[in-house]
Amino acid sequence: MLKYYKTVDGKILQLAEEESGCWIRVIRPTPQETEHLVTDLGLDAGFVSSSLDEEEASRIEQEEDQVFVVVDVPYRNEAEDGTVSYTTLPLGIIITPQYFVTISSATTDVIDDVARGQVKGVRTQYRTRFLLIILLRIAQRFLVHLKQIDRLSGSMESQLGASAKNEALIQILGLEKSLVYFSSSLRANETTLKKISRGRLVTLYEEDEDLLEDALIEFNQAIEMTGTYSHILNSTMEAYANIINNNVNVVMKVLTSVTILMTIPTMVFSYYGMNVAGLQIPVWWFPCIISAVCAVAALIVLIKLKMFK
Repeated sequence: MLKYYKTVDGKILQLAEEESGCWIRVIRPTPQETEHLVTDLGLDAGFVSSSLDEEEASRIEQEEDQVFVVVDVPYRNEAEDGTVSYTTLPLGIIITPQYFVTISSATTDVIDDVARGQVKGVRTQYRTRFLLIILLRIAQRFLVHLKQIDRLSGSMESQLGASAKNEALIQILGLEKSLVYFSSSLRANETTLKKISRGRLVTLYEEDEDLLEDALIEFNQAIEMTGTYSHILNSTMEAYANIINNNVNVVMKVLTSVTILMTIPTMVFSYYGMNVAGLQIPVWWFPCIISAVCAVAALIVLIKLKMFK
């Protein structure tokens, strides 16, 4: 899908076709659209294909008069069973003298907000500022998802406090995995942003310094939050693993104690069940009394040893 936008009188307007100074939004392009981007618009074929590679790492490079930036964007997934997880997808940005192009394999909230005109200060003609605005919005989106992860993990902890449900444990494991993705993506994005701040590949202007600084601050904050939440979730999982092990030990103690109590009558009646002469008081009620007395005595000992706690 190809869509064209341009800032006119401070508003983002959609165009029928590309023109100089416009923003070209590309989502899951067809082979014909990809050929149009490469052949007609002159975009580097390697840049286009790299933007659609889900394993592409965040970086910045230049080829002739085109600057290529890849950044990881947070993405929320919700399974059919209600389990929520987060991952990242690469967003390719190609800056040419005529166009500002974004390419992704799926729709993202960051780009959707820009297309709907919900992001202030966007001027498609000012390509450097547009790039920094997108990077800032990506960092802010990471922070939003991190807060969602924090709330979701708190809810799962409450469920685990009531009973150790497998669904809650699976959800927490999914959140831990999400934080690992976030951590690696945020650090890669921060490295890319620092390379941009050097001004070697992208021309920086004085009025964009505050925007660049804000983006760096947001990424640093997101990295710190990711580390903190990851540590909390790891500690939570370790604590509940110890609780589960302790509960298993308690159950095993109780079962062992019950087994001991049931073994005593079995031993007494087995003795009186032998087909030999000379048994003491060979009447039915005597082994019953002996079994009951021995079982009660064993029960008192087990209670004192706290085998039922």
